[in-house]
Amino acid sequence: MPTIAIVGAGPQLGLAIARTYGTHGYNVALIARNRAKLEDLAGELAAEGIAAAAFPADVLDRTALTQALKDAAAHFGGVDVLEYSPVGGLQTVMTTPAATEPADVQHEMDFQLYGAIAATRAVLPAMQEAGAGTLLFTTGAGSVDPVPQIANVNAAAAALRNWVINLRKELDGTGVQAAHVAINVSIGTPAVPGFPTAQPEEISPAYWDLHTTKRDQAELVFSL
Repeated sequence: MPTIAIVGAGPQLGLAIARTYGTHGYNVALIARNRAKLEDLAGELAAEGIAAAAFPADVLDRTALTQALKDAAAHFGGVDVLEYSPVGGLQTVMTTPAATEPADVQHEMDFQLYGAIAATRAVLPAMQEAGAGTLLFTTGAGSVDPVPQIANVNAAAAALRNWVINLRKELDGTGVQAAHVAINVSIGTPAVPGFPTAQPEEISPAYWDLHTTKRDQAELVFSL
């Protein structure tokens, strides 16, 4: 059975992506910091007939993240799809462009760009050897159209977007696809009054489409 590894797996979008792939016969490797929460998610998926396992790691600890992905590949016999979507914003003080110091961007760069690079390096060589695989990276839509209130977060997200699109160019013709997903809605509950909100189950099919019928697409902006 093929396997998807979800980095930043949680009870909202991560779980929905796990269900979407799991119902198509995929094993699911769940990666995030909290082992107990991951095991709860794995148990929930198992009750639905989806093979899932927890591999705890903090994306800021790149050695641990690399090992978690290698452990997932050993456990399931490989990683066919990597989905990277940890949320670091709750630990970041948001800044406007004019007020931003280099340190205001650093945590988000560590979380978004550097973590994504480490995760990719853990799984890409095997995908290249096999001539098949999918790498999906998620940010907010501020990576495409930034907003002043969260300039430091948007800057790191834009750096990740740039790197993913460039990676896709490098991998062209190899059978391995890289794509960026920019989410232009609140997920589950409104984050800002009046801002569009979508349920995770409305968003997760886009990740399956990028892996299957839309492999020629470098980027998908999810909006309502």
